[in-house]
Amino acid sequence: MTELTPAPASPPAQETSGARPATRRRRVSPSLALSLLLLGAVLITAALSLVWTPYGLTEAAGPRLSGPSGDTWAGTDRLGRDLATQLMLGARSALIVAVATMALAGALGVTLGIAAATAQRWLDVTVQTVVDLLIAFPTLLLAMLVVTVRGASLSSAIIAIGIAGSAIIARVSRINAARVLREDFITAARAAGVSLMGVIIRHVLPNIAPLLAVQLMLLGGGAVLAEAALSYLGLGTPPPTASWGRMLREAQSTMAVQPSSAIFPGAAIAVMVLGLNLLADGLRERFDPSLAGNR
Repeated sequence: MTELTPAPASPPAQETSGARPATRRRRVSPSLALSLLLLGAVLITAALSLVWTPYGLTEAAGPRLSGPSGDTWAGTDRLGRDLATQLMLGARSALIVAVATMALAGALGVTLGIAAATAQRWLDVTVQTVVDLLIAFPTLLLAMLVVTVRGASLSSAIIAIGIAGSAIIARVSRINAARVLREDFITAARAAGVSLMGVIIRHVLPNIAPLLAVQLMLLGGGAVLAEAALSYLGLGTPPPTASWGRMLREAQSTMAVQPSSAIFPGAAIAVMVLGLNLLADGLRERFDPSLAGNR
């Protein structure tokens, strides 16, 4: 991962009589702007579904496998249910998966990573070994183990994806925390009597937070994609809860008759994953201006 470097200092603006000092406004990254547009659309759709949907989730909205129309904007599925309603409610499930997975992976990963960076050698090696095993273990297999124990549910998918993603966060946290702990200002803080926990809270976490934010956004996009794959396989969100992945599974046998039943949920997954990945790219440029200057 590229280390963040400070932006070069710009020369002071020359003042002229009767004029204000010139100021440079930082240009908004196109990646960041587009990501906010895409994720904003998903967020607004999910929020709207809390108070209104065109039809009930299990309500018959029209003839089976009908195309988009004025009454059913995205058409109907093989049971005559409104696809637009399922898409709106599926946005809510996708947001829950992304946010909950990032929270779980962040809490576990940061704790393990910082513990490894500050602990004795044997504990550091142990944590690294566990992290390497989790990274090598396929997420789908881990999900199958979790589902076997807890049953297929949205929470089971979040736990499986969150545990798998925590390994990446732990590795990033350990590497960057160890780098920060070697800095001179950390030595000065310890010499001044600041406790290890105080150093972690005041210095380590603020310095590694930008890199963690970028990595968590990438993890959120991967979590949405993984949950869709799990639901497609029947291991994710069970009915009647809406899920974009299960919509794709149900549309598989009727795609030739009603293509929109597969196109719309596929496009929704792509929009959210692209939005989170562009947000990660935009945050990386924001925290490391040298990257934006090279584009």
